[in-house]
Amino acid sequence: MSISLSSLENLLTNCIGIPIFIGGLFGNCLNLIVFLSLRTFRQSSCIIYLTVMSILNIGQLLSGLLPRLFITLFDLDGNNTSLFYCKFRPYIFQICTVSSLSCLCLATFDQYCATCSRPRQQTWCNTRLAKQLASLIVIVWAIHGIPYLILFYQTVSPTTNQVSCVSTDFIFAQYRSYVIVLVLLGIGPVLIATIFGLLAYGNVKRMAFRAVPLVRQAFDKQLTSMVLVQVIVNIFTILPHTIINMVITIPNLVNEPDLRKTFLFIFSVTLLNYYLYFASPFYIYICASERFRKQLSHVLWKIHFDRCLQINAPNNLVRPAT
Repeated sequence: MSISLSSLENLLTNCIGIPIFIGGLFGNCLNLIVFLSLRTFRQSSCIIYLTVMSILNIGQLLSGLLPRLFITLFDLDGNNTSLFYCKFRPYIFQICTVSSLSCLCLATFDQYCATCSRPRQQTWCNTRLAKQLASLIVIVWAIHGIPYLILFYQTVSPTTNQVSCVSTDFIFAQYRSYVIVLVLLGIGPVLIATIFGLLAYGNVKRMAFRAVPLVRQAFDKQLTSMVLVQVIVNIFTILPHTIINMVITIPNLVNEPDLRKTFLFIFSVTLLNYYLYFASPFYIYICASERFRKQLSHVLWKIHFDRCLQINAPNNLVRPAT
């Protein structure tokens, strides 16, 4: 049973993980191109959070999913050979993951304030504050992750004789299992983003009864639909992995070898589903917003493609003979 589950786990990781990784890098790069090319987006505080989130998503895929693919495809695990890799990879993984989830929470809160009828809350939606908050979030989580650099070491399992990278401190291991994994990477961001996403949706519904310019109504509806659909999708990508983490951390619940192997297999499957959060934003925006699809087409063809033609045009001109 263990052999079949192990083989199936590797097969799923390769067949599902590779498209998630490639599609995630491609989609997040396109997000950055669109967000940074249009002045309308550059002047939006919500888009600043989504731009930073796209950068962090790329970092998360490179530090989280890519090492797993190297293990299943080439049997290469940096934990076996490098103490620096053992410490630095989970450190970067933690920063990118928690910061990305925090940026989504800030984006939903920003849309709630932007669509609110009270002017005082609308003043919180400015690009200067958004840049400061996004930078502060990354700095705070970078400081928060310092114990990964100090307490993570290579250990050899006495039963399997395999090298793993784990924390040698019991208190930090408990804090990581119950606070970081369950709250900061699971229940907390989903709950906060869902609350403010629904509040922003309610504000957009009431916009028709307020004296709001039509252009701003259309833009706020676009951003709210993009963020809200992402929140809904994230409920199904984040919560399953969080629930399995909760079950595995319960003492004496999965002590039987076969049962534990089954739960670890489910853990690997839900982890792949968890990575969809970091790979799917671009495709969510494409499906949720017709306006975003038009903006993407405009950026790729009217701006960058035409710019490439203009750059290459002088080389093709016929010059008169002297």
